[in-house]
Amino acid sequence: MKKSENEKVQKFLDEIMLIAAGKADTLIEIREIVFNHFPKTDERIMYGGIVFFLNDEMFSGLFLNKKHISLEFSKGFLMEDPNSFLEGKGKYRRHLKLLTKEDILSKDVSSFVKQAI
Repeated sequence: MKKSENEKVQKFLDEIMLIAAGKADTLIEIREIVFNHFPKTDERIMYGGIVFFLNDEMFSGLFLNKKHISLEFSKGFLMEDPNSFLEGKGKYRRHLKLLTKEDILSKDVSSFVKQAI
């Protein structure tokens, strides 16, 4: 796991690993995908989750829910989504609902992250 430069983010990750190890693995893998595609990403704790910024513009966020992890995209309405995995009916935002670690591959998280910028 890539250690966060942001103390609050690292504390959040450490706490998730203690209280929800299964979800922590999924969240950490998604976070690594974000950094693999956009190494200069800045991350912060906002809105109860980890929010990702590039050049001070928010482009995505990871949020834990009781039964799933939500990967949010600020400009999700612009994304190609041939399998209709994205959810949400807002003006701009869309999200992927990930129930298991396997959803990272089955819902092609990497292709959505690539489109986030």
